[in-house]
Amino acid sequence: MAEKHAAQQLQKKRFSIVDARANKVQLDWDNFEAPVPLKPGITLFEDFDLEELVSRFDWKPFFETWELHGRFPDILKDEKVGETARSLYADAQEMLKKIVAEKWFKPKAVVGLWPANSVGDDIEVTPAPEKNEPVMLHTLRQQMYRENNKRPNRALADYIAPKETGKTDYIGAFVVTAGPEVEEISAKLEAEHDDYNAILVKALGDRFAEAFAEHMHEKVRKELWGYAPDEALGNDDLIAEKYRGIRPAPGYPACPEHTEKGILWDLLDAEKNVGVSLTESYAMTPTSSVSGFYFANPDAKYFGLGKIERDQVESYAERKGMTLAEAERWLAPNLNYDPRQAK
Repeated sequence: MAEKHAAQQLQKKRFSIVDARANKVQLDWDNFEAPVPLKPGITLFEDFDLEELVSRFDWKPFFETWELHGRFPDILKDEKVGETARSLYADAQEMLKKIVAEKWFKPKAVVGLWPANSVGDDIEVTPAPEKNEPVMLHTLRQQMYRENNKRPNRALADYIAPKETGKTDYIGAFVVTAGPEVEEISAKLEAEHDDYNAILVKALGDRFAEAFAEHMHEKVRKELWGYAPDEALGNDDLIAEKYRGIRPAPGYPACPEHTEKGILWDLLDAEKNVGVSLTESYAMTPTSSVSGFYFANPDAKYFGLGKIERDQVESYAERKGMTLAEAERWLAPNLNYDPRQAK
């Protein structure tokens, strides 16, 4: 089945990277005025209110941790899994009371907002405007064939004003964490052979991290960047992403290459500021953490990169200072060719 699927992917027609770039997202930059952040640079948040974060939980992924699938709260009344879901939910509520009352976790966040412009498929960020020392973020472009160019071949760089427009745009980045306490408490429970509650703590820690990411994005839109000060959305609308802007993360469909996290970490000094580090494979530690970028353009939308060709991988490797083999290793799930046969 895997071989058949791979063969089908390889047969799909793709644009060359030159043609894909010619079919990029076309925005009206002549009439574009970028919202200027009200609080540019880096902002830290420490020991955030746990109760406020609980009110922002998206419970659907919590149940999926336990292989229980369905919409919340409907899953609690499901004929097949409702009884199990209700029992699990009751246990989670009981533990949440303790977490909040006894302040088990100490969430922290760091947010950065800086001037930026796109340069081709990359984004030039100027974290220290007074020194004019730009940092380059690298994005990837869809190469799927679009008949008659009916839909653009997107890259995240398309949502930042091109440098040649002469207009200053902005980009943001963030790292939030529920804190190392999640893993410490879970490890203690495992040592006591209480595997159920150990998993429960981790699952709730992940919900705190995701809720914190959602809350910080709202705070950015309304206060720090301030381009949507009058936004008034309920939790369901926030979960459904009915707001302006996106927060894509390295490793996710629009930007699947994880090493960009290294640049994000340097920009935010994340290890020093919030105690979150990266492993050799660019996984976050503590694991109950979320990171990503902020795009404010009203036309910005999420997308999947899909499969890409060697011409783009060669360009990407050159721009990042990688060997082709290194780039192919990091981009392996997205390659539309077999590197062993392409040499």
